[in-house]
Amino acid sequence: MSPRRAVPADPRVRALIAAARGARRAPVVPGPSRRQFLTGALGGVGAGLLLAACGTGGSPSSGTSATAATDLSDTEKLVRWANWTLYLDQDEAGTGYPTLEAFTAQTGIDVEYTEDVDDNDTFYGKVSGQLANGQDIGYDIVTLTDWMAARMIRMGYTQELDRSAIPNAANILPDLAEVDFDPGRAHSLTWQSGFGGLAWSKDAVPGGMRSVADLWAPELAGKVEVLSEMRDTIGLIMLDQGVDPSGDWGGSEFDAALAVLREKIDSGHIRQVRGNSYAQDLVSGDAVAVIGWSGDITALNYENDDRFAFAIPEAGGTLWSDNLMIPVGATHKANAEAVLDYYYDPEVAAQVAAWVNYITPVQGAQEAMAAIDPELAENPMIFPDEATLASAHVFRTLTPEEETTYNGAFLDVIGA
Repeated sequence: MSPRRAVPADPRVRALIAAARGARRAPVVPGPSRRQFLTGALGGVGAGLLLAACGTGGSPSSGTSATAATDLSDTEKLVRWANWTLYLDQDEAGTGYPTLEAFTAQTGIDVEYTEDVDDNDTFYGKVSGQLANGQDIGYDIVTLTDWMAARMIRMGYTQELDRSAIPNAANILPDLAEVDFDPGRAHSLTWQSGFGGLAWSKDAVPGGMRSVADLWAPELAGKVEVLSEMRDTIGLIMLDQGVDPSGDWGGSEFDAALAVLREKIDSGHIRQVRGNSYAQDLVSGDAVAVIGWSGDITALNYENDDRFAFAIPEAGGTLWSDNLMIPVGATHKANAEAVLDYYYDPEVAAQVAAWVNYITPVQGAQEAMAAIDPELAENPMIFPDEATLASAHVFRTLTPEEETTYNGAFLDVIGA
């Protein structure tokens, strides 16, 4: 999820390579991994993760003069967290969150956890007016993609973190500790990261896929879907055209990629432009080849007997991150910081990664994962090796003007 001008792709990619060791707390008793959950009593539960794609920052310029809200953490043992669907470990019944329950038992802080983020723009549209006025939006933690996190921070809509209250933040993978939209990680911490690439039904596409151009094979007409996240869909088409989306490109390169998308939509070759619901269409067979997200396919395969494949195209894939932030009007800041600290414990991070199947930003989590699920500890989509990471590109930072122009053109083409 990220554009860049100050954050080159390579450092962010390299950030995901190293894993250090050592937890600061006693381990959480592991709950079921996502694999165990999806292959257990609720094996038929749909599992497409609502991860949106990436982008980063812009230059700081406050959109509000509001000051941070009064912190009621001492008297109200509560924190309210808005996250994406299926983006935290669940119990076998699908009604509880083992790591959150362990957090409450450990701290006495209750967590109102809501899967209320279905799209970066949609969520922002619901709360931007309150944020501009410095009002409480009903959440103490929000989880948004790099480019939207950049906007939130640029507009002054987040509170500065007290890093002394989050000692486990030192466990962040080294190069994720510095991003252009939030120098020094003063306002955000990475939640999870993932890849954008190609996914397909093994039965319907027995030869596999190596490039975005493979999506345009005549026999796939009407059975292809692409993501409604501009930075993944356009980024992958750019890469197929020999343009690095993390590099120095402009309107002509963007227009060339958009022209391909327009032609494939107008011709009916692309069935639909989708959010995470493309995963449901793969399962039903309405779509057989897509631009999709790595963690979704890992999860779908646990549910569906390994029916699907995911690959980063030979020309390269996209890499994005989602971020934890405390909104300006949040009234339980210290409690929220306790949550952030807890999830940066490697043992806890491993338990989450075992369920969500995305890339964890926490050093030491791979070693901790080996005790939960040794196979997942070797999964390159969760703990990528250097070769995998070297093929990933972070969409460069767009200026606010570029974001308006390019996103508007993209939305026009997809009919949004």
